[in-house]
Amino acid sequence: MVKYANIDLQSIQMPDIYLFVKEEIEKQFPLNTYGQKEYLFYLFTKEKNEKILNARKLLFANPSVHFLLNMKVDDIEDNPFDEKQDDTANILVVKDGFYEIIDIKTRNLSKTAQAPNIISSFKLAQMCAIMIDNKEFDNFSINYFEVDWVLENEKLVCKDAHFVSLFKSTPDNLYINWAAAMQIQFHVCNLDQDFKGTIEQWAKEYLKHFVTQVYRRSEYKIKKFAKPFEKYID
Repeated sequence: MVKYANIDLQSIQMPDIYLFVKEEIEKQFPLNTYGQKEYLFYLFTKEKNEKILNARKLLFANPSVHFLLNMKVDDIEDNPFDEKQDDTANILVVKDGFYEIIDIKTRNLSKTAQAPNIISSFKLAQMCAIMIDNKEFDNFSINYFEVDWVLENEKLVCKDAHFVSLFKSTPDNLYINWAAAMQIQFHVCNLDQDFKGTIEQWAKEYLKHFVTQVYRRSEYKIKKFAKPFEKYID
């Protein structure tokens, strides 16, 4: 990531940082690296050839990945490449039936900011249930890059970069912000990588964490918003 220091602001905007990461990954996997919408275009192109058909069959044969990428055929045909806020990935590396799902986050070190939204806790719970139901524990990963930067002399200077795997984090430590649409929030640089269990164990532990938090939240809301008024109800 150091090679991206001193980027001229006139030529690049921060939301495009992921393009630089993608280019670096493409150097190692030139035939296997895609943007999420690029991959959708590839799968739903009208061209008919064996490579595309095999890739499409492979994706639909992986329910967890299919769910994460919001692969709804009707939506794709009606509005094929519209970027959505709930898109899970910036970059996909698809090789030998394995999907590496990569999301890119940027962080301005000169400002103190709340940890960014990462993924819906409910969506992640749904994904874990699909994984368990279909015994999908070895065909995809969810990883995150964080690019830390500052503005110096009208140039963006990359100060650090971090790479973590969601499935190596401790599920109990994942913070759910209920006021922010139940989003899991963390700075990539702060995400622990201490989980030593299997992917199946991770999925089950996350579901336990999620359900526990839901009940705790429900009890809090009942106590604060319902109990004070129950005496007025006939």
